[in-house]
Amino acid sequence: MSGPEFKPKGVEGAEPRGAAKSRRKRASTVEAAAEADDQATPEVDGQAAPPPDAIEPDPELTPEEVEHARKRYLLRRFWISARGYWSRGGDRFAWPLTIGVLLLICVNIGFQYGINVWNRSMFDALEQRNARSVYFLSAVFVPLVICSGSLVVAQVYLRMTIQRRWRSWLTTAVIARWLAGGRYYQLNLVGGDHKNPEARMTEDLRIATESPVDFIAGVLNAFLSASTFIVVLWTIGGALTLPIGGETITIPGFLVITAVIYAAITSTSMVVIGRNFVQLSERKNQAEAELRYTLTRVRENGESIALLGGEEEERSGIDRNFGHVLRQWALLTGQHMRTAAVSQGSSLFAPVVPILLCAPKFLEGSMTLGEVMQAASAFGIVQGAFGWLVDNYPRLADWNACARRIASLMMSLDGLERAEQSDALGRIQHGQTDDGAMLSLDNLSVTLDDGTAVVKETEVAIEPGERVLVAGESGSGKSTLVRAVAGLWPWGGGGVNFHAGRRLFMLPQRPYIPSGTLRRAVAYPAAANKWTIRQIKAALDKVGLAYLADRIKEEAPWDQTLSGGEKQRLAFARLLLHRPDIVVLDEATSALDEKSQDKMMQTVIRELPDVTIISVAHRAELEAFHSRKITLERREGGAKLVSDIDLVQRRRSRRNLLGRALWGSGARNRR
Repeated sequence: MSGPEFKPKGVEGAEPRGAAKSRRKRASTVEAAAEADDQATPEVDGQAAPPPDAIEPDPELTPEEVEHARKRYLLRRFWISARGYWSRGGDRFAWPLTIGVLLLICVNIGFQYGINVWNRSMFDALEQRNARSVYFLSAVFVPLVICSGSLVVAQVYLRMTIQRRWRSWLTTAVIARWLAGGRYYQLNLVGGDHKNPEARMTEDLRIATESPVDFIAGVLNAFLSASTFIVVLWTIGGALTLPIGGETITIPGFLVITAVIYAAITSTSMVVIGRNFVQLSERKNQAEAELRYTLTRVRENGESIALLGGEEEERSGIDRNFGHVLRQWALLTGQHMRTAAVSQGSSLFAPVVPILLCAPKFLEGSMTLGEVMQAASAFGIVQGAFGWLVDNYPRLADWNACARRIASLMMSLDGLERAEQSDALGRIQHGQTDDGAMLSLDNLSVTLDDGTAVVKETEVAIEPGERVLVAGESGSGKSTLVRAVAGLWPWGGGGVNFHAGRRLFMLPQRPYIPSGTLRRAVAYPAAANKWTIRQIKAALDKVGLAYLADRIKEEAPWDQTLSGGEKQRLAFARLLLHRPDIVVLDEATSALDEKSQDKMMQTVIRELPDVTIISVAHRAELEAFHSRKITLERREGGAKLVSDIDLVQRRRSRRNLLGRALWGSGARNRR
């Protein structure tokens, strides 16, 4: 399959690998394919649209060209999904909010021009000692400031509303894709740049949606400001005549030319000094995500670490990750220091330069004090507009890094979606049985995402009410087979068919305990109020957790509070409440002692006499509670089903006598 990684396997439709092509043509081929992907349909209504075609550079590209093409495509991939916010299926308020921000920016530029004109009039009045004009202009200034301030406040509200709603829309779409079809689980099974997806969907996605809105608003404001006040500078400054060697040189629009040259110097300096900002921001964000992941792992596995006394080893790992964060911060600090030097120097010189340039004209009387101050104000605004990159380059670099990280996750999800739709690797088909069987595996093969066989050519039919034990040595593919049955493992061939309308319930070795009340934990994955308190207490009592009945409404860290055996008992309480048709037990009693295990299985058989059970376990004692045993054997080229027998209950214990009563005697070989 076309995996989620950006691999050099050639672009679809490109010439054969051995064909002679120039490097420029190869690069343009990648670019053309990327342009085609750029036309892909974005997410609609929070749902994922079909993933764009894989973009893979020509294998003859150099590593540097491959990396450049990968980074370029990552930004394209982000926008393919992100721009859907403004599409027909996006947010209905997206365009009204966007247009509102643009209009407010335009109107606010008008008020800035008004304040600039007021600046000229006020200083002219002061120079002329015209008290009446000074008092009048002082009164006019207050409404100007109030109106301009109100426009800025309204602009901030609309801008942040766009950011909030855009983040909400895109986060919903990405999380929907991440959760669909068990992809959050499948990402752990495939290669690709998608580590720490939770950090990408929170902090990275926040920055990736906040910054573009600020950038676009900033660019528009800078463009309009520069356009408006360049005219002011050109009109006020006029031409500057300089006597040089007995001759005179006239420079038309000298203030405008100076502002452009000044901004070009500062912006070029910023680009040169901050050229490594993107790379350092990416490394810093990745280091931060790895540190968060390490700390989360310690919290989630606190009991095991504490019992083993692994604090020092964990501290060593945390210190390594934290040291990596600090090193990346140190490198980023150097970049910030250099850019701060350019920005600070620019801000100090900008107000002085126009006054010095206008001083000769003022001293000779061709320019009033008001015109000098208006020119200084306009020059500062133009310089600020031209120097937008100087002030925002660090944020631009940070956005670049975050957008690429969220796009990497999107690409991994794209790869899984393409695998679901492609026949190149093979997908396990899921359907319905047509012969009354509760479950059938029809020539089922299970492979890894790279095509490596794990289980091959398995043919099994399980009748309603059968209790089947799946056995085999460790690593023979038992758990992988169970995941394929549950629909969590997509790669392989053949089919998994269920009786129509039947419900499947999984009990893994390590049950998931959600946060919240104990009632919610027992009812999961259903809502906590689906069963009454009395029903939940009865289920807890049947599985040996009656002592927790009084704490049903209590909110506590139950995942950390309950022992491994208690968690498995709680999972069986869920089973008794949900009453499914098929239950898969994947080492679901491994944390229980033999006596408790026997009692638990007897409870399940008594309470759910018609349920079909598929158990994966190593304990031979569980044979007494199953009517059938299939055995997988690890072989070269994938595990294979080597035996399928009816179990014979031996007269060795009271439990075996119970087994005879349940299943009867006799055996038949199904190999």
